[in-house]
Amino acid sequence: MPTIMIVDDDPDFVEIARLILEPNGYETVSACNGDQALRSMRQSPPDLVVLDVMMSTVLDGVHLSHEMQADPNLKNIPVIMVSSILDSPHAEMFPTDEYIPMNAWITKPIDPNELLEKVAQLLNSDRGR
Repeated sequence: MPTIMIVDDDPDFVEIARLILEPNGYETVSACNGDQALRSMRQSPPDLVVLDVMMSTVLDGVHLSHEMQADPNLKNIPVIMVSSILDSPHAEMFPTDEYIPMNAWITKPIDPNELLEKVAQLLNSDRGR
């Protein structure tokens, strides 16, 4: 059973994502910020990460994706970035001119079918390597 780490400081979002993923055959673990997620991933790497952009800092998720990319044991884990930052007062802070290590983007509020589709695509393409 693939393990998906949900990294978000909003417990409601974590619960919604869990309720979407677990009945569809995925195990979930969660972290409420980038530092906690990184520690957990280094102990037990997940198969995929659903990562919020804004947590303890406005770009906490972006920072975590770069940290994962720099770690040889984490850099191949697919990342689905989720956020409502583009609809927030912090939109101008989102880096549009730099590379952000992610495999897919979903805007909040998430569509359950879109999340399941992207997870399945990324896990299937990852297994094909």
